[in-house]
Amino acid sequence: MVKSNKMYTFANKVNKNNYTGKYMYELMQLAQRLKGLRDSLDLSLEEMAADCGVTPETLQKYESGNHDIPVSFLQRLASRNGVELTALLFGEEPKMNTYYVNRKGKGVKVERRAAYSYEDLASGFRQRNMLPFLVTISPDHTAGTIHAPNSHEGQEFNYVLEGELEITIGKKTTILRPGDSVMFDATMPHALRAIGDKEAKMIAIIN
Repeated sequence: MVKSNKMYTFANKVNKNNYTGKYMYELMQLAQRLKGLRDSLDLSLEEMAADCGVTPETLQKYESGNHDIPVSFLQRLASRNGVELTALLFGEEPKMNTYYVNRKGKGVKVERRAAYSYEDLASGFRQRNMLPFLVTISPDHTAGTIHAPNSHEGQEFNYVLEGELEITIGKKTTILRPGDSVMFDATMPHALRAIGDKEAKMIAIIN
């Protein structure tokens, strides 16, 4: 374990000229921060994988920069090792511990995978007990696509702002429209996707 206020030097080591597309560039940055953290903690691939509940092969894929990295995994990794999730997601250490104002459209953003864009609404606040995100989800044009479910510790709250979302929690699937919300036990497998021809936006709060 390491203290949450420890500064890491594993961020921002990617040459932008080696990658095309914002998504691939940000994914590679995230993968390098993940690998850098493991090196900083002097953990083997097997040790970190076991601590985070994944196989060494899965962790190796995450570190390659060629595979999506679930936020649930990053949250678990950050919690286990006393690291701010913001530092992993965005390469920036939060500084405020009394209050933090996030202006419209100014949150730190990352495209974690092709269909999802996350805007952290409280990236500057330290030692958070909840994680608020503005999530933009592109419409799924592949009929019948079923996204791999995620699960993580704690609870999750989703509030739909725009578009329509199909959310599956355990074996239950429902449609959410603007103004609808759902709160659930996040240890249950869950997945969602935008439906129709328009992107969807929601507020997601994870604790």
